[in-house]
Amino acid sequence: MNLNHVKILIIDDDEDDFFITSDYINNIETTSFKIEWCYNYQEALDRMKQQLYDLYFVDYRLGAKTGLDLLTEAINHHCEEPIVLLTGKGNQAIDKMAMRIGAADYLVKTELSTEKLERCIRYSLERYASLKALKANERKYRTMFEHSKDAVFVADEALCFKDVNDATCDLTGFSRNELFEMSLNDLLDGEQDIKKTINENLLLKGEIFDLEISIHSKGGGKRNCILSAAKETDAGGSYVQGIIHDITHIRKSQKATLQAEKLAAAGRLVRTLAHEVRNPLNNINLSVEQLIHETDLNTINTYLEIIERNSKRIGDLITELLNSSRPTEMKLERTLLQGIMDETISIALDRITLRRIKLKIKYDDKPDYIIADKEKLKIAFLNIILNAIEAMEEGRGLLEIAIEHAPGNYIVKITDNGTGVSEENLSRLFEPYFTSKRNGLGLGLASTLNIIQSHKAKIEVTSTLNVGTKFTIIFPVL
Repeated sequence: MNLNHVKILIIDDDEDDFFITSDYINNIETTSFKIEWCYNYQEALDRMKQQLYDLYFVDYRLGAKTGLDLLTEAINHHCEEPIVLLTGKGNQAIDKMAMRIGAADYLVKTELSTEKLERCIRYSLERYASLKALKANERKYRTMFEHSKDAVFVADEALCFKDVNDATCDLTGFSRNELFEMSLNDLLDGEQDIKKTINENLLLKGEIFDLEISIHSKGGGKRNCILSAAKETDAGGSYVQGIIHDITHIRKSQKATLQAEKLAAAGRLVRTLAHEVRNPLNNINLSVEQLIHETDLNTINTYLEIIERNSKRIGDLITELLNSSRPTEMKLERTLLQGIMDETISIALDRITLRRIKLKIKYDDKPDYIIADKEKLKIAFLNIILNAIEAMEEGRGLLEIAIEHAPGNYIVKITDNGTGVSEENLSRLFEPYFTSKRNGLGLGLASTLNIIQSHKAKIEVTSTLNVGTKFTIIFPVL
């Protein structure tokens, strides 16, 4: 603002008072002024809305209304320029009220002088310039705060939220008002070690950089995140400001890449073993067949039949190994997802009945059609369902199967209340040859993953020990 040329509007219903005030102002030698007069309340308010002046002097008495009324309305209409209230007599109550509403100063007409008005004008304009710059910075940083794609928050020393942006609400699923009743620790439910690390670092170092945490959202979901936070101090005391960056999709992508690499490595190993084992195995089978035809001795035939059966068993295992590692050949056609699941359940129904497991089915109201190999998908679903059945206690198991329609996706959920899978084993669940079963080969879920990925679908697993496991298969709507 140019302090050498100032536009002032004096709002006063007494013309004599206007002349007296303007004379005092014009006697200020360091600055030139353009002074105008307005005696009408509504006209004065209209001019203030247009922000035509650098400074306003407002008389307390303006006919039926007061200068406090005008001050209140002007500020409500975003008039930011300084407003000085003038009154005929000093009144401490009016003085306090004017300053509380937002007046830049309060002057008594009978005490006016050129020196007092010069100091008032200079102080008001300098303070206005500082406040204007401060508000501009506040708007700039508020915009950055609100539009950040990362969750940004301000909390007290106990990590109770005091301010959050929209991204924080999107990440957690909670509204602003709900978050204001919570702390960061509430979102880290069960993560005792992480809570301790956060509190110790903020207490001892005053900051945290790139700490990996898991956020539990309102809907029960889990988000992998990176937390950075720092402890700050201002006139109001100490507080914590922080940023939470969601890396859930990055972790899922890394996990999918790792699974693909493991499957590729396993496939190379299987093909090498199959090649090396099948050559001598073929020779054994050919020799056995020849011997069976050339001998009549029952004892020898018995042994030869044993060799033949076991050789065939080895051959079948090799075939199974190869099928689990190579891309599945698909016979794709438009088929009903609910129908595939119904046929899969009918195959598993005897096992479900024998183990006295309660079955709960919930399908989407509308038919969900996908492009799929029906028989292959039945194998994938059956592997998951049979694993769920074996994980549940006989007579107390609950198997829930649901098919839902989300925007752009069909979602299949298979949930059990079985023994669950540990965090360590969960990351290895789809690895070939990994199994927790006594006589298992560890190829069922590896084959399932192969089939699901061949349908351009995704599979996710969440599990809690002694609570249960949920498989979620997401098919794109084609």
